[in-house]
Amino acid sequence: MNESVTSGAGEERVTGVVDRVTFFSDTSGFCVLRLLVKGERDTVTVVGCVASVTTGQHVEAVGIWQNDKTWGLQFKARHLAVISPDTLEGISKYLSSGMVKGIGPHLAKVLISAFGLEVFNVIEDHPERLLELPGIGRKRMKQVVAAWAEQKAVKEIIVFLHSHGVGTARAVRIYREYGADAVAIVRNNPYRLTLDIPGIGFKTADQIALNIGIPSDSPMRARAGIAHVLQELSSEGHCRVPEQKLVDAFMRLLNIPAAVLDEAVKAELSIGTLVAVEDQGERSFYLRHLFNAETGVACSIGRIQQGKLPWGTIEARTAIAKAEKQSKLELSESQRSAVSLALSSKLMIITGGPGVGKTTIINTILKILGTGMLKFVLCAPTGRAAKRLSEATGREAKTIHRLLEFDPFARDFKRGSSYPLEADVVIVDEASMIDVVLMNRLLAAISDRSALMFAGDVDQLPPVGPGFVLADMIQSGVLPVVRLTEIFRQAQTSSIIVNAHRINRGEQPVQTAGKELSDFYVVPSASTEDIQRRLLQVVADRIPKRFGLDPLRDIQVLTPMNKGPLGTKALNSLLQASLNPHAVRKLERFGTIYAEGDKVIQMVNNYDKEVFNGDIGSIVTVNEEESALSVLYDDREVVYEFGELDEIALAYAITIHKSQGSEYPAVVIPLSMQHYSLLERNLIYTAVTRAKKLVMIIGDPKALAMAIGNRRSSQRLTGLVARISGDTVDPLRQ
Repeated sequence: MNESVTSGAGEERVTGVVDRVTFFSDTSGFCVLRLLVKGERDTVTVVGCVASVTTGQHVEAVGIWQNDKTWGLQFKARHLAVISPDTLEGISKYLSSGMVKGIGPHLAKVLISAFGLEVFNVIEDHPERLLELPGIGRKRMKQVVAAWAEQKAVKEIIVFLHSHGVGTARAVRIYREYGADAVAIVRNNPYRLTLDIPGIGFKTADQIALNIGIPSDSPMRARAGIAHVLQELSSEGHCRVPEQKLVDAFMRLLNIPAAVLDEAVKAELSIGTLVAVEDQGERSFYLRHLFNAETGVACSIGRIQQGKLPWGTIEARTAIAKAEKQSKLELSESQRSAVSLALSSKLMIITGGPGVGKTTIINTILKILGTGMLKFVLCAPTGRAAKRLSEATGREAKTIHRLLEFDPFARDFKRGSSYPLEADVVIVDEASMIDVVLMNRLLAAISDRSALMFAGDVDQLPPVGPGFVLADMIQSGVLPVVRLTEIFRQAQTSSIIVNAHRINRGEQPVQTAGKELSDFYVVPSASTEDIQRRLLQVVADRIPKRFGLDPLRDIQVLTPMNKGPLGTKALNSLLQASLNPHAVRKLERFGTIYAEGDKVIQMVNNYDKEVFNGDIGSIVTVNEEESALSVLYDDREVVYEFGELDEIALAYAITIHKSQGSEYPAVVIPLSMQHYSLLERNLIYTAVTRAKKLVMIIGDPKALAMAIGNRRSSQRLTGLVARISGDTVDPLRQ
């Protein structure tokens, strides 16, 4: 396990036991460690990069001492690695650290008691001897041996990748994706890393390529640069990229002759990864999968619109009057018009803000059409949104992924054009969240005979993925659309709803004067430190006392960003210390502590565990022996092993983007000019409309005013409006 690393001129070597992981970045591997070093009375601060590290492990660092202006004396490591200890105590801590899957503190003691200093040799050369020990069967033995072999292989690959400028954390990810073929794959085409390895961007792959001798003007580099530029623009929400925008971004990125770009574009077009279209003399480019998605959405919309209504002809005025009588609810004229339009439309859109009666319209339509033999299907993009739709309608609602029957083994949906949904009426809520790729798959699965209804708030944040399909469908002008603006009487008493509509119109929110409790507060606070202090105070003390709300279950902090003193990471650390200070059983990974009672959020879709991006739960058990924990989502427990903890994050504070489709009793929103680049009207509007009972904005009034005055993010480059309206042209032939 030890690596031999030569110290350069002026460099020193430090070895010791990790007393504390002060900071660890999963992306870069950068860490700040406190080491117990033999002969030193106080711990030593070491900064550097390492694949993974936990308290109790032995590390070796090669580097120099520096006296940092802010942090004082620390050892800056050029090389930092976990090493095999050579004492029984050290071996015990190493094996107990969770680095070797299958070995926890108890088994570590058993192994050391049986094999002493020879334990590593036994695992590597004579693993059958493990079967002599109580509690170890063949399954556990294979698990330990496999984990040990993986660590050895990782080290060998890390040595190669280090020599070409790859950080340790990224090297580990490369190994996990490619296994034993990692070195050969990276040598052959380092740009594959940008597609295959999460967290590895073009610049990292480009540096590796240059280090291993790939010329800066090589066709491989140019083609990878085109893909990267288009991928970056798609991550900003764009589908269609004008030629000049592509050229400008490409030249900034690579600084190579335009002729090389032209050849690279031709090569990508010839193999079909790129699609070119021309409109009014301007050429634009698509990534193939986004072009296919846009084209598919437009084709499906045209197909679904055609044909007979599944329910035939209904006299709307009579049906609406009957439904009003049954529900003892009088609709407004705008709501009656919406229901009437729905009864005569095969595909329609209902959009509007909170309190305008979207749910009332859906329920009225269900009441009118639900008396016959029609089959209804209700869905929404997230589990939380589907649950809300189900509660509002009294009918089963599914996530789109579950409705389309995602197969985790095939990594694809079972439902599609060849196996459509068995439904007469499909109702899709929170449609503003659906990107062009998912919308294409959903529409393809809707049969010709089905009617389709979208409901959503087009003024909220656009989807996380590329495109803004709901906005494009509305803008096309060829689909029946009901835009609701009237706030109903019962909603007019809510300052949350009134102020949400004010914000959406570009107006500042108003607060209720007097000492009576309100449901909307703006707390002016200029400095970051003051915003932090006030936020902790209201979440832990003020709101629970004055409003009777539980700080963990009922209050959600929503912040614009992940980084910085008002980002999710910093606020989660502060809120965890304040709201869950006495937890006993804990696990630490990458500098984050997970303890029993902590609130956590699932960060990616995991179809095997059936938990999805944005699901929020609480940690109910932490198994320190097995380095695992279980999270309760609603009424279902999900187990995470140590290596899976990067799928979850603390959720005392989450980003506003992550909150889309959710509702919380109380929302607390910190705002600062530090969020400058993210301050937009639909960001604040989305955050405010997540709250049912209470909104509290704590921050700089200038930041709030700037956000409300800024509408730029809804401008996404797509071709979908033209495709739906039939004004588009076919792709250029090369």
